[in-house]
Amino acid sequence: MNCINRKTEACGKVLVWPTEYSHWINMKIILDELVQRGHDVTVLISSASILIGPSNESSINFEIYSAPLSKDDLEYAFEKWVGNWTYELKKLPFWTSYSKLQKISSEYSDMIESFCKAVVWNKSLMKKLQGSKFDVVLADALVPCGELLSELLKTPLVYSLRFCPGYKCEKYSGGLPLPPSYVPVVLSELSDHMTFAERVKNMLQVLLFDFWFQTFNEKSWNQFYSDVLGRPTTLTEMMGKADIWLVRTFWDLKFPHPFLPNFDFVGGLHCKPAKPLPKEMEEFVQSSGEHGVVVFSLGSMVKNIKEEKANVVASALAQIPQKVLWRFDGKKPDTLGSNTRLYKWIPQNDLLGHPKTKAFIAHGGTNGIYEAIYHGIPIVGIPLFGDQPDNINHIVAKGAAVRVDFDTMSTTDLLTALKTVINDPSYKENAMRLSRIHHDQPMKPLDRAVFWIEYVMRNKGAKHLRPALHDLTWFQYHSLDVIGFLLVCVVAVVFIIAKCCLFCCHKTANMGKKKKE
Repeated sequence: MNCINRKTEACGKVLVWPTEYSHWINMKIILDELVQRGHDVTVLISSASILIGPSNESSINFEIYSAPLSKDDLEYAFEKWVGNWTYELKKLPFWTSYSKLQKISSEYSDMIESFCKAVVWNKSLMKKLQGSKFDVVLADALVPCGELLSELLKTPLVYSLRFCPGYKCEKYSGGLPLPPSYVPVVLSELSDHMTFAERVKNMLQVLLFDFWFQTFNEKSWNQFYSDVLGRPTTLTEMMGKADIWLVRTFWDLKFPHPFLPNFDFVGGLHCKPAKPLPKEMEEFVQSSGEHGVVVFSLGSMVKNIKEEKANVVASALAQIPQKVLWRFDGKKPDTLGSNTRLYKWIPQNDLLGHPKTKAFIAHGGTNGIYEAIYHGIPIVGIPLFGDQPDNINHIVAKGAAVRVDFDTMSTTDLLTALKTVINDPSYKENAMRLSRIHHDQPMKPLDRAVFWIEYVMRNKGAKHLRPALHDLTWFQYHSLDVIGFLLVCVVAVVFIIAKCCLFCCHKTANMGKKKKE
């Protein structure tokens, strides 16, 4: 819709600081809706961008800046990190695995910082951005720099995020209260109903993330931001200035916990009704008869798996009566059954929404999980890295999935899991229950996300929704100064009472002596 014809509100200009893969897929849904509503959207992308870029279908503007590395280098870096996380970290002892994860995070942080510098130190680009007079900056919180651009352009900031490791961004920059007694820390793979031993584990991981693990190379970012702004500051402080946090989950997947007025949960904003399948694919699905089909995908970052593991998977799939559509881009497994077809790409949402789909074999990415929830499809989860184990464990806890360990998975394990979710009606019932919860909202997740972005534009920010805790020091936030003062008062009162008692006792004793004399 043209801005001139809009009568309810003026159109705005949105600057976007995105990241790659599923994060971009998710954010682009919001941007397309903003464009559809008449807003002017500009996305800052590097010359090394993998998925992000212009297309004939979109009216999004792309501002390309010169990257400090090539597209091949960027792809290689992501593949290396994903490979390490998928195949190496799980085999290492607890402390060693977190040390390795810290190294991956530091490398990622340094790379993103180099991208940020390529933008901020580019005088002509910054002059162009300042002249554009944007109304809001929309940024992915997993890639710092959006908050710096917001500060330099004097523009309100809206974050889109799934999570930061250990909830550090949400807790320390957003101020979100997350009691460890019933809120499992991200990557802990725990539920909200923890045994004593699990609460001990959760507390130890909270301490690990709070006092040792760094999501970003904070010392380097703090120095960089201070140099750019000409005053001492920190990454945490800068992120804390965000007006709105749009978290890409909802209470159908998340465990309940407290939240603040400037946080909203918009999980599943990309979900939509299924469209008809391509003719050849529809014919294959229909040929399944009463048995139906199983959909299998490991997401946008993992298109294939090692040959040995692929044969294990294919052997299990060959033994079920259902037809299988498997997104796979590798050597055809020797054990592939006649009931299984391989595709380099599948219309995942449309397949999950097809009435013949019985189960979804998934790695546990948030986007795929929400498409399954949206359509009420039970899951066999094979988590690989990142938040995937947590996501699968959440769905398992809600009775709509069975988890299989990728490293130790045998043909029997996968076959048993598939038969369980397909033949045990409780899994389908629980999946449909989650679907009803997801659909039973006063406003669609995408509409809520767009509402908050437009809200920030209309009101020139949303500082009135940010709690006062951002203006408190850590000891003021925990009321340690008040507790200390009250303790001093109690000690003073006890001291005075004790002194008075001693004085009275001493005076009484003296009076007794005088009477004896």
